[in-house]
Amino acid sequence: MKYVVSVNGERLEVATGADGLRIGELTVDARLVDVDGTPVKVLTMGTAVHRIVMQRGERRGEYALWIDGHRYEVEALDERARAIRDLSGEGARATGPAPLLAPMPGMIVRVNVQVGDAVQPGAAVVVMEAMKMENELRAQSAGTVSAVRVQAGAAVEKGAILVELS
Repeated sequence: MKYVVSVNGERLEVATGADGLRIGELTVDARLVDVDGTPVKVLTMGTAVHRIVMQRGERRGEYALWIDGHRYEVEALDERARAIRDLSGEGARATGPAPLLAPMPGMIVRVNVQVGDAVQPGAAVVVMEAMKMENELRAQSAGTVSAVRVQAGAAVEKGAILVELS
């Protein structure tokens, strides 16, 4: 199973399988065991042993982890849940005008804005079909549409600029 894990804001790709735990290009033998009667878990990775206490966050996939006494804010989602969260713009922060990029390859179904339109964070800008589902792509920041680079029916690659904001 593949996961996208964010640790203190840094994203990592993690996969679990019969050969162990793969983090990026590194594969290690890993085991997680509960300590009976306590909130502590013991993680063994190769020859390293770590004590972990985990507290669930408010949203799905969010956790606060204390690993050997150090606190980490972690979000762990499978690939599909991460893609849906990215496509929906959930958790997006208003950081200034940012272009709307295609998060994965797909087909443009509808463009909801024109040059000159004002958009707010979370506004549905483009509808894209990907993974056999229609997904609304939302603005991550407020701004004015300065260019629309796609039209309905266009096939786009991951990372393609769909709409520019200023």
